[in-house]
Amino acid sequence: MNEMKTSADRGEAHRTQWQRKEPEGVPDRRARTKLQTQLVVAGGGPSGVAAALAAARGGAKVVLCQDRSVLGGNASSEIRMHMVGSSYRGSELSTEARETGIVEELVLECAARNPQRNANMLDLILYEKCRAEPNLTLMLNTTVVGVRMDGDRIAAVYANRESTEDFFELEAELFADCTGDGRLGYEAGAWFTTGREAAEEYGESAAGANRDAYRLGSSLMFTSRDMGRPMPFVAPPWARKFTEEDLRLRGHDTWEYGYWWIEFGGTMDTIKDNERIRDELLAIMLGVWDHIKNSGNHPESANWAFDWFGFLPGKRESRRFIGRHVLTQNDIESAADFDDVIAYGGWPMDTHPPEGIDAKDENPCDQPHTPYMYGIPLRALVSRNVRNLLFAGRNLSATHIAFSSTRVMATCAAVGEGLGTYAAVALTGKSGAFAADAWRDPATVAETQQRLLRQGAYLPGVTLADRNLAAEARIAASSEQRDGPAGAVVDGHTRTVAGPRGVRPDLAVPGSHRWMSDPSDPAPWIELVWDTPIALRRVTLVFDTGLHRVLTLSQSDAAQPLMVWGPQPETLKALRAVAQTERGEVEIGRLAGNYQRQVRFETELTGVTRLRLSELETNGLDHARIVEIRCE
Repeated sequence: MNEMKTSADRGEAHRTQWQRKEPEGVPDRRARTKLQTQLVVAGGGPSGVAAALAAARGGAKVVLCQDRSVLGGNASSEIRMHMVGSSYRGSELSTEARETGIVEELVLECAARNPQRNANMLDLILYEKCRAEPNLTLMLNTTVVGVRMDGDRIAAVYANRESTEDFFELEAELFADCTGDGRLGYEAGAWFTTGREAAEEYGESAAGANRDAYRLGSSLMFTSRDMGRPMPFVAPPWARKFTEEDLRLRGHDTWEYGYWWIEFGGTMDTIKDNERIRDELLAIMLGVWDHIKNSGNHPESANWAFDWFGFLPGKRESRRFIGRHVLTQNDIESAADFDDVIAYGGWPMDTHPPEGIDAKDENPCDQPHTPYMYGIPLRALVSRNVRNLLFAGRNLSATHIAFSSTRVMATCAAVGEGLGTYAAVALTGKSGAFAADAWRDPATVAETQQRLLRQGAYLPGVTLADRNLAAEARIAASSEQRDGPAGAVVDGHTRTVAGPRGVRPDLAVPGSHRWMSDPSDPAPWIELVWDTPIALRRVTLVFDTGLHRVLTLSQSDAAQPLMVWGPQPETLKALRAVAQTERGEVEIGRLAGNYQRQVRFETELTGVTRLRLSELETNGLDHARIVEIRCE
C-alpha cells in the first residue's frame, strides 16, 4: 500500500530540496558585525546629516545610519519638500534670518551646482559631503532595530541592512536619534510623548483644554508640467472624489508643485498606521488631480500632466522625546535667553487640523508668527532618562505647540549641527565617562558655542570670544558706504538682526555689520595695518550671502521670485590676499568662482605688518561686501 502524503508534506519536501546550506566552518549569516565608534547618528535627514558632519569635522569618529538609499529625509528626492526655517521673516540689511553654518553650506552648494533645480542633486550633494569626511562612516539602507543597554546607558545599537543581508552591532559612547520617529530612543526606553498637551500642562495659551492623541498629518507631494498638448488623466477607481466646494479653502490654481495640504493621518498613529496613511494619501492626491483635470473647473489644466509623484509620505509628527528641558510656547514667544543655546528658530507656530484635507471647513493651517528669532537650548537635546542619548530634528524635546515651529527642516539642521558640535567637544575633550554628562559642564557648553560660531553658525546673544588680531589693526579701504564702514569687519557680529522680527532687542546690536565699498569704486580694496608686526597662521573671511532672502531647493514657481537660485549676488566670487612681511610681500591666497559664505587661508608667516584684500569681484552686486575678517 502506497503511503499517502498531504500537501503540507509535499511543501516541506519542496522546501528541504531547495534549502541553501552553508558550508561547514562558515559563520552564521545572521551574526552581527561589531563596529566601534564614538558617536552613532541614526537618521539621515537634514538634522542627522548636519549632526554627523559637525561631529566628524570636530574630530569625533562617527557612524551615520540611514534607513533609505538617499539622504535628506523630507527634503530628499523621495519626498521633495523644500527646507524652510527662519528666512521668511527676513528684510534686507535689517533682519538676516536665514540659518548659516552647515545648512547654509549645503544650500549654497545646491544653488550653485543645480541651476536646473533637479531634486536628485541635493541627494548627491549630501552624499558627497558625507563621503568626503574621513571620520564619518556612512551606512545607507541601514535601519536601527534594537539596542543593548548597560543600566541607563546605551551600550550598542543593532542595525540591519537587508539589501546586503548584513547585520551590525554598533558600539559608541554617545548616540543621537535624528530619525524623526524616534526609533533609536524608543528601543532604548527613552521617555517620550505624542499628541497635543492640555493648556494647563505648560501654561500654553495656544493649546487646547484637554490632552489628546492627535498629531499633524503626513503629505504626499507631486510635480507636473505643461506638455504642450492635451494630456488626459484617468483616475483609478479607488481615488477619492473632491468638489470645488471641498477645496475652497485650499488653493489649487497652480500645478507645477503639489500641495502640502494633501494631508492625512493626524487622527491616527503616524508610525503604526503609516502604510494605511500612505494608501489614503495616494487616493487623495490622485483624487485632487482628477478634480483639477476632469471636473471642468480648471480647463486650463488640459495640457498638464504628472511627471513625478511620491509614494513615501512626508511625515510631520510622531514621537517627541522628553529632555532635560521641554521647549514650550512661552519659551518661543518670549525668546528665552538660554545660557546653553546651540541653535535658533523662527518659523511660525504652524499647527494644522488633525483631520487634514477632511477638515474642509477649516483653514489647512494656523500660523501665528513668533515675535522674535528664538534660541534652542542644548538641554532640549539631552534625554532625561537615557544617559548617553541625544536627539535632534522633529523629535526634539518640545510641546506640540513649540514643536509646530521647531519641526521645519532648516531649523532641524541648525539643531543637528549644534548636537554634532557638542558631541565632538564632549567626546574629544575628556574621558568617555564624561561625555554623557558634559551638558552639565559650563566650559563644554561654552566651547560648543564658540565652535559653532567659528563654523559660521549664529546663536542669539553669543559672540566669539577668541582673540582677533584683525581687531588690533588699523583698517582702511578704497571706499566705503555710510552704512557699511570698513571698521565693521571687526565689530564681532556676522549679521544684522536688529530689524523687524529679528532677535530680542536686548540681544541685538544695530548696524549692517559689514564693509560695503562704494558702487562707483572701480577697484575696491580693504587692508589691515599693524604697527607691531604679528605672526599670522590663518585668515578667515565671512562674506554676505543674502541672508535676508529665502533660499531653498523648491519646485514651486511661486517660490522662485523670493530667491536668487545660483551664486548669491552679494558674495565675493574672487579676491587676492597679500601679506606684507619684513621680507616683502607674500600672496597667502586667491579665490576664484567662490559662492560660499566663509573661506579660510592657512599660512605660517611672521613679521606681518599689513594684510590687503584686492582684485575683489562679486557674483553680480555692483559693490564689494565683506562681513568679517578674522586673523589668528
